[in-house]
Amino acid sequence: MSAIDRFPALGAWRDAGEFVTVRGRRIYCRRDGAGPRLLLIHGFPTSSLDWAPIWPMLTSRFEVLTFDLLGLGFSAKPRGHRYRVSEQADLAEAVAHHYGWNAAFVLAHDYGDTVAQELLARSDQNPAHAALRVLRLCLLNGGLFPETHRARLIQRLLASPLGSGLVGLMSRRSFARSLNALFSPARPLGETAIDEYWALLQHEQGLHAVPSLLGYMAERRRERSRWVGALQTTDTPVRLVCGALDPVSGLHMSQRYRQLVPRADVVLLDDVGHFPQLEDPDSVFAAAAAFFIGDDERTGA
Repeated sequence: MSAIDRFPALGAWRDAGEFVTVRGRRIYCRRDGAGPRLLLIHGFPTSSLDWAPIWPMLTSRFEVLTFDLLGLGFSAKPRGHRYRVSEQADLAEAVAHHYGWNAAFVLAHDYGDTVAQELLARSDQNPAHAALRVLRLCLLNGGLFPETHRARLIQRLLASPLGSGLVGLMSRRSFARSLNALFSPARPLGETAIDEYWALLQHEQGLHAVPSLLGYMAERRRERSRWVGALQTTDTPVRLVCGALDPVSGLHMSQRYRQLVPRADVVLLDDVGHFPQLEDPDSVFAAAAAFFIGDDERTGA
């Protein structure tokens, strides 16, 4: 029995999806539901499993597609690979095309926000010929602005030249401590969920990918004008749903968002941390569904 099969919920999530070859890589995808098309993009260092608590609600209203980003979850984790946000955006487009999609609503979180910002920039540059047209974009907590991203010490160390050596010292205990520090004290992640995420991170020796994946922090600084500019200049409707208690990208990030983004649409969840879709899935669903298919419905997918 594999480590994954020791966790019934994790095995059930895997078995409900499928593996497809996208851009030469084996990528885990899951699609379900009917209605307007909605693409979900997860964050770091987790996987599409982040959407499990909200999945039944979303699939009751939308045709939902999600996938594991390269280097994470059940997807391929090539050794020695230089992971880049642009490549993950290419992957998102290719996954969408595999299922016959050329336009969709997008709901993203954390690292997925940065991938979505790149998709938004591409969509706005050439709307008529965009590989994946972003119809509406809903962002959850993430490092939208490098100047407000309060990276944890362990993230900074793993992203440094010391990272390849330090990653071998990571343990389930240190992982649990770092992950739960991002949650509201009133809504900690349960032990079983931590075990599942730890098993996924280790799956197919995935720990080796962590230092390279964390290169997204430096990319955010280098590409700030492109990715922040996409939020500032887009005509695509964008909503931010933000857990205020997130120490990395919480209330302070939402305040910066209001300063920089014209007509800022912000839904603040006062008692939620970094993972709103895990901590308060009902509120996230309500905010996202109202935004995507509310009174000003614009499906078009």
